This record gives sequence, structure tokens and C-alpha cells, in this order.
Amino acid sequence: MAESIEEARASLRARQGNGARYDAAAAPAHQLDWARRGTAYFARLLNELSDRDLDAPSALPRLSRRHVIAHVGYHARFLSEIVAWARTGQEAPFPKAAQVSMSDVALGASLPSRALRYLFDHSEVHLNVEWRDLSDAVWGASVQDVAGRRIALRETPVIRARALWLHAVDLGAGSRFADMPPDFIDALIRHHAAAYSGKVAFALSFSDRPEPLVIGDAPEITITGQATDVARWLCSRGVRELQIAGGTLAEAPCSTLGLIDAVDPWPAV
Repeated sequence: MAESIEEARASLRARQGNGARYDAAAAPAHQLDWARRGTAYFARLLNELSDRDLDAPSALPRLSRRHVIAHVGYHARFLSEIVAWARTGQEAPFPKAAQVSMSDVALGASLPSRALRYLFDHSEVHLNVEWRDLSDAVWGASVQDVAGRRIALRETPVIRARALWLHAVDLGAGSRFADMPPDFIDALIRHHAAAYSGKVAFALSFSDRPEPLVIGDAPEITITGQATDVARWLCSRGVRELQIAGGTLAEAPCSTLGLIDAVDPWPAV
């Protein structure tokens, strides 16, 4: 039987003994697990790509795989800076916008292949250390950026997980929505479906989930398929194996295909 996250953490602590450092008890364990599994998954895909493969187009318009990898690296950096800002007790607003600048992405994409790979490796280690060093109290804190957006520290792992898993798909290197953790798929669906509130009405019926998800009042359109295929459509990553009744299936109108900086809150899990 597979261990739960809590059992796996207890087992690890027993093996490592005194002196090792761990996540705080109040840390969002499931969301951190999504992010760390996403990191390992993205790293495996990246390691399997040759330096020449990095120059190929990604699944994102007008962006190469190099641009996607650079964005993922700098995304970890800005999250590390936000976490460190809260951890060190800064009271002033975070002095930058909580997003990756396209100038940084362009610079990262121009790096030698070894340096680009190092950017990913180093940035993900740095972010993981920052998370590990947060106390119970600071996990409950939030940071406001220069643009006035507020980022809760508890939401940074799922923000990171979303960027890692979706951009793994965008690499066009064999990643599948079916490889994502099932509970992350569920959260992804709820997150994107929430954007439709008050705009459109439809029902999502899952062939592999017990309960449908209804968006809006009195929906006439029902979309049926596996949860992974519904998530793919909601995330604007294509339409596969979905059935529609009562209307026409279009591109998900509340989602865009592009680089991910989202700092909006996610539904609780």
C-alpha cells in the first residue's frame, strides 16, 4: 500500500535523524507535494532533451523550449524572493511586480544550454530551501507586491505546481495531463471553472469522477469526458475525447495559452 504524505514525512524524519531540517508542521503538505513532484517531472523531461532539442518550438505561440525553461527558472526565483521577503520580516510592500519579465525570459533563452539548465536546477533548490525555512507563523503570512496584488505564502506551492505541470506539457516532450497527480487535476479544474462564475453556464460530467461540476445557473450545455481531458480543455491545451450535448464546444473562453505567473487564489483542498 502506498504511503500517505504524512506517513512518508514521518518515515523520512526517522531515517534522517536529529539535525535534519524539515517543513514546518503548518506547511501545506499536499500543495508542496504537487510542486516537488512537478519539479522532478519537469527535470526529467529537461534531462531527456539534448541541447539541440532545446532550440525547437514549444507548444506556446512564438516561444521556443528555451523560453519556457527560462520562464520556469525565473518563476522559481521570484517566488523565492517573495517567500524570503516574508520570512525575514519585511513590512514594506515587495518592491517588484510578482511576475517574470519578458526581458528576463528573452535573456534566459539566450543563455548557453548548460547555463539554462543550471538556472532551472539552482532556482528550484533555492525555492525549496526557502519553503523549508518558513516557520508555522510565516506560512500564514502574505506579501503585497508593488502593483498591489497580495500573495499568500500558503498559495505559493500551488502557484509553482501549476507553472511546472502545465509548462511541462508546453515543452512538447511527451508530457501528459494523465501524468499529473489526480487531486491536482481536480484542483486545476475547480480553479479554471471558477473563472466562469457569472459569465457562462455549463455542466462538466466526468467519466472517472463520481460528481459533476456545474458552472452557472440552469446550464444547457454538458461536457463529458475524463477529468484529465476536461482539465486540458479548461487550460487551453487542446480538446481531446470530449463529448458535448446542447451546444458547440469552443476554446475555453476564460483561459489563455501562455506563460504562467498566476498569483490568484486557488480553491482549498
